[in-house]
Amino acid sequence: MIKKTLCFSNPAYLSMTNKQLVIKMPEVEKPDNVSEVIKRQAVRTIPIEDIGIVVLDNKQITITQGAIESLLNNTAAVITCNDKHMPQGMLLPLEGNNVQNERFRNQIDASLPLKKQLWQQTVKAKIMNQYGCLRKNTDDEAMRLYKLAQDVRVVIRTIASRRLRFTIGATFFQISKTSFATRKGSHQTIS
Repeated sequence: MIKKTLCFSNPAYLSMTNKQLVIKMPEVEKPDNVSEVIKRQAVRTIPIEDIGIVVLDNKQITITQGAIESLLNNTAAVITCNDKHMPQGMLLPLEGNNVQNERFRNQIDASLPLKKQLWQQTVKAKIMNQYGCLRKNTDDEAMRLYKLAQDVRVVIRTIASRRLRFTIGATFFQISKTSFATRKGSHQTIS
């Protein structure tokens, strides 16, 4: 059977009752000048197992946790849209998604050297991104950041012992090394 795609672009209240998605349209239920026949049609039910995708394209949509759970249990995708009506995020069931489960398992089981190497790559990518942004404004100051990205291990050690503060203005770049005391067991932050 072909599963349905439901797109909600008007305010709606979505809940779950008896393995049915209950759809209530508040714009139709509330006005007094609407006939009772139309008000009854404002509440619809659709079997959860018939739904493949739910698109939420309005900021005034309310969906219950039970409805989300039932949709995901029946392998439906829930897509949320931004204010420009473009997809912003997607909820997918993890239980049936073997690829995602495998990724999570690999991340958990990764060795400490691999985690450190991945952390270095992440820090280098962030610095290179800052370099690209800064280079648009000033080439001279951006080169300092590019050189810093070349030896990421030094940067990570510096972050562990000091706070790096990046102040990016239109024409200057400054790294101020400010020492800060850390308490035993507390986390250090980078700002």
